[in-house]
Amino acid sequence: MADPKGFLTTKRQTPKSRPVFLRLQDWREVYEDFPADALERQAGRCMDCGIPFCHQGCPLGNLIPEWNTLVWSEDWRDASERLHATNNFPEFTGTLCPAPCETACVLGINDDPVTIKRVEISIVDRAWESGWIRPEVPAAKTGKKVAVVGSGPAGLAAAQQLTRAGHDVVVFERADAIGGLLRYGIPAFKMEKWRLDRRLEQMREEGTEFRAGVNAGVDVTADELRSSFDAVLLAGGATQWRDLPVPGRELPGVHQAMEYLPPANRVAAGELAESPVSAEGKHVVVIGGGDTGADCVGTAHRQGAASVTQLEIMPRPPESRSEAHPWPTYPMIYRVSSAHEEGGERRYSVNTSEFLAGPDGRVRALRLVEVRNEGGRFVPVEGTEQELPAGLVLLAMGFVGPQREGLLDALGVDLDQRGNVARDASFRTNLDNVFVAGDMGRGQSLIVWAIAEGRSAAATVDAYLTGDSVLPAPIAPTDRPIS
Repeated sequence: MADPKGFLTTKRQTPKSRPVFLRLQDWREVYEDFPADALERQAGRCMDCGIPFCHQGCPLGNLIPEWNTLVWSEDWRDASERLHATNNFPEFTGTLCPAPCETACVLGINDDPVTIKRVEISIVDRAWESGWIRPEVPAAKTGKKVAVVGSGPAGLAAAQQLTRAGHDVVVFERADAIGGLLRYGIPAFKMEKWRLDRRLEQMREEGTEFRAGVNAGVDVTADELRSSFDAVLLAGGATQWRDLPVPGRELPGVHQAMEYLPPANRVAAGELAESPVSAEGKHVVVIGGGDTGADCVGTAHRQGAASVTQLEIMPRPPESRSEAHPWPTYPMIYRVSSAHEEGGERRYSVNTSEFLAGPDGRVRALRLVEVRNEGGRFVPVEGTEQELPAGLVLLAMGFVGPQREGLLDALGVDLDQRGNVARDASFRTNLDNVFVAGDMGRGQSLIVWAIAEGRSAAATVDAYLTGDSVLPAPIAPTDRPIS
């Protein structure tokens, strides 16, 4: 364990956020640096709890008590080695994961949990700055070729593992740059793109080949993939968005979140001069209360929106755990992201019944009604109808599965009852040499599950190609997400 009395003598402390007025002027990450000595004391709060339930909360099986102890004892290099033993990309999870490990922390039963996520990102940042992270080139090549379709966290994790096992790996990405949602879906104020770029350079030096701007199933056919590669791993994500089929949906100014966030990210990266969908000077309404909705809120603030309102059909969650979410499960509670700290209004238990047009034919308002949940049905509350001004409406209501048109239809893979690509316990589809990992097979989930599935699928692909595998396989596809 770390400091035997740390959990008694040290209170939880996290980094300060940069002032709102300052961070709204740029796209940099919102948190200030955290001193190493303060971070070491935070790691020292990790207690000798006997059974580390933080492991239960982490699909990757991160060795959290071990690297907390190493950080507390100032052995940062060994902490980096233990961290990377289970996670290819700690900087991705350290910035983007909602930290189910912290909600499962034993200390969190009656106190504030250990700042596990902050320790994680601090370890990997120190490792990069110190030059401890280097390419891991395989000692021998197997002569086997693997195609990975999709360059999000699941595809990248699988590709790195398979490359290190000695296979020739090619990653196909239909966007014009590698990274999937890490590149164009997630704003830089949550994770700056240099974190992604340095990992991609490491992977290139290890031997992974990236082919961006290639739409698998179109630019390279399904037959070509299966005949040119010994194995194909599908990791294209759950990209089919949920829509809102109400009157006025077709009005100009009503967009899906993924029609809005990617061009905004391109502007922030200097790839576009201006976004074709901008919030500047507009009353913005975001429909959907999840992470994607919060990303839209923060982006709209930075673009100079006149106002931002986020709507959610569900009731406002409780401030603390309810009986429905006992420890150590991940609780549905009221959370305030950095984007919400920056302003705007959040409204709960409301439903949009219609989008209203203005004189110019564009959306000018939403017609709302308050609702109550009756046995899973949302029933309108009589007399609560109202209009909400809106010059830009963003639909951020989640994703319903992978895109079937194109590659999946051409391959002929089976789908499960939820519309995801069906797979067995070895991540294999109904096709002998085709596997699937991440949201494409699991459905919309967390980044930590994507990386875990990518690593596990890599181990089963390696075993399929060579008869055995030394790669770790932390989970099976039958494991269900915590949220």
